[in-house]
This record gives sequence, C-alpha cells and structure tokens, in this order.
Amino acid sequence: MTIKKSKIDLFLELAKPNENWDSRWVNTSEFIWKYSELELLNWLSWWRKSSWLAKKYIIETDKTQTPWVKIDRIRLVWFNNTDSKHISQAIRSDIKKEISSKRCVILWTNRSCDHKTEVDHKDWRKNNLVTMNTKTQKLEDFQPLSKPANDAKRQFCKECVETWIRYDAKKLWYTISYIEWWEKYNEKLWCKWCFWYDPIEFRKNLKFIWK
Repeated sequence: MTIKKSKIDLFLELAKPNENWDSRWVNTSEFIWKYSELELLNWLSWWRKSSWLAKKYIIETDKTQTPWVKIDRIRLVWFNNTDSKHISQAIRSDIKKEISSKRCVILWTNRSCDHKTEVDHKDWRKNNLVTMNTKTQKLEDFQPLSKPANDAKRQFCKECVETWIRYDAKKLWYTISYIEWWEKYNEKLWCKWCFWYDPIEFRKNLKFIWK
C-alpha cells in the first residue's frame, strides 16, 4: 500500500535541503503533476508559522521574477533552532503593560473613541523569529499606536506585502521616503528604515540627513 506524502514532504522532496539546512530555489511553476497540491491557493497554508516546516526551517520567498505574481519561488535558508513553543503573536505581559501606558507615537493621543492605545509589532510582517518569541522579544520591538494610526499602518503594510514596495513617507510630506536603502523591501533588513516601523526614529534621522 502506497502511503500518500504530505504537502511538506512533497516540498522537501523538491527543495532537497542539504547538510547545512538550506535548499535550492523552488519555482512555483514546478508545482504541477504530483506536486500540484503545493499550488499557492491559500497563502502557503502548508507552511504557515504554526506548521512543522516553519518551525524547523527559516523560509524565504522571492516575488521579483514575474510581474503580477505574488510569489515566484521559495527556498529554505537555515535550520530554525528557536524554541518553537514560544513562537506566536503573543506579546509578553510586562511589555504590553509598559507600551499600552504610553501615547501614540504618531497622533500623541492616549485614547481614540472607545479604544485604548494599541501595542504594535514594529515589524508588521511578523517574520522576525526574535520578536515573535516571548522569551526573546524586547520592549523596543513594539510601539504604542492609536487605533486609527494602527489601522493606517496595517493598510500600508498590506500593500507592501503585495507589491514588495515600501511605504513612501513623502506621501506624509516628509522630505525623504525612508531613512536608508531603497524602495524595494529587503528581507535581511525586515521592515527597518520605513516610517511605519518606527516613526520616532524616522523623525530623529531627518535632522541627521538634512545635515
């Protein structure tokens, strides 16, 4: 009797990770025939952050090859030795208490209608394993945002995820678009240098750049 392989097993068969825990780039066009189950119909549901694959490996995606294609190719880049039971969207209680007591870093309000200040992950994509681990996350990984500011950030971050083009702060009448780098999102930098990642740090750097 033939045992049906799981989607994760099928991907590993394609990716062929080596002894260093990294793999070749697997083009999504390869998801045909016996691998057709891997077709990305639901945001890579077979390697969500809660999946065994995402807990064992750090996963990279590339969206730069084909216009209008959300994800062109995928690869495994390293063995994930983070304590997986602590990986979640949860924010440690001491951090939540400290951040929620502060004013919004954009609107400088401490309430918005019936909503208290929200505790925001600076890295909205939440793919930084350090900040997603309650054992290793730090106070500076989060910031206070009012609900309107957090809703706005969520909208612009979603656009960045879809296009891989970072938010241009000149839309808010700043003289620069981002602190460093260029408009293309870079996975090695996470969301750093974008206005929404840390508005206070962004404004501090304006003085330095103007000099």
